[in-house]
Amino acid sequence: MKKLLTLIIVVVLVSVAGVAFLAISFMSARPSDSNETVVFNVMPGESFQTVASHLAQQTLITDAFRFRVLARLTGLGTKVRVGEYAIARNALPREVLQTITSGKSLEYSLTFQEGINIYEMAAFFDRQGMLSGQEFLALCKDPQFLKETLGEALDSCEGYMFPETYKITKFTPLKTVMRNMIANFIQNYNSITPNSGLEMNRHQLVTLASIVEKETGAVDERQLVSSVFHNRMRKGMRLQTDPTIVYGILDSGRPYKGNITKADLLAPTRYNTYVIKGLPPGPISNPGKQALFAAAYPSRSDYLFFVSRNDGTHVFSEDYSGHSKAVGQFQLDAKARQGKSWRDLNKKPKLQ
Repeated sequence: MKKLLTLIIVVVLVSVAGVAFLAISFMSARPSDSNETVVFNVMPGESFQTVASHLAQQTLITDAFRFRVLARLTGLGTKVRVGEYAIARNALPREVLQTITSGKSLEYSLTFQEGINIYEMAAFFDRQGMLSGQEFLALCKDPQFLKETLGEALDSCEGYMFPETYKITKFTPLKTVMRNMIANFIQNYNSITPNSGLEMNRHQLVTLASIVEKETGAVDERQLVSSVFHNRMRKGMRLQTDPTIVYGILDSGRPYKGNITKADLLAPTRYNTYVIKGLPPGPISNPGKQALFAAAYPSRSDYLFFVSRNDGTHVFSEDYSGHSKAVGQFQLDAKARQGKSWRDLNKKPKLQ
């Protein structure tokens, strides 16, 4: 009996030693001399065995079985994380294992400029291919998602997707991206508005900020532009701002063709401020911090009108007579517009 027990112990020790030798020799073996970097995906739901097989198929390791042994010996076999990883072809197996268990997936910079709207965002998501534009728009208008993230019943999250640069991975859920953008909005909004003293609720202020954002890119003018709209609202005048017409076209499901016609000015959409009184029912873009500040803290002025100088700045007027004169000088005179570019109302996002 003792001999049998001894024999069993010897066999076990030899087996363990053999496995250990295989693992140690495998750990020091580089699959290639090339330092080329390969992008390797660990997909949701994949077993470690499948991951090891895929690594071997891409010649990032020399042996899937010994890689599994190494993972078991190091206790990392159950710690593989979903992600997109950069792995050098000459990486040691332990380096490969450390990479795919690190959770440090490749990141991409997703940049949205101030004034972009949700329809432009959706188109961008479809172009860049990582996130679904259709799913994005559906979530933007999902009552439960809106209540959960913004705490109130809204038509959409337009205006609340704070424009900035966000880091995402190939596997970042769309909801996570949107939650981050909304949380960023809330943080910036709360840092700006506590002492504004305006009799406007958050939705109204964000709506006004979205219009200010679309009307001027000149930082020094934003509070003046805001004052014009505040003054007009106090007097019961229509806001008559062109960007709301553009958004009304998009909201109705029609494509915007790049210019506003007389028919568009007269079309009774719920966003057309040439037709409706006061603010539209919601934001028409996603404003940045400066536009939010301008909406909350307008300049003190008696201005009721402004017109573009065609160079990104505007002429402000207190009465219609002065406004008509400025329109004639800068808009009706073809020479005043020649060679100049009107403000960009269709800012595009970038993926870096």
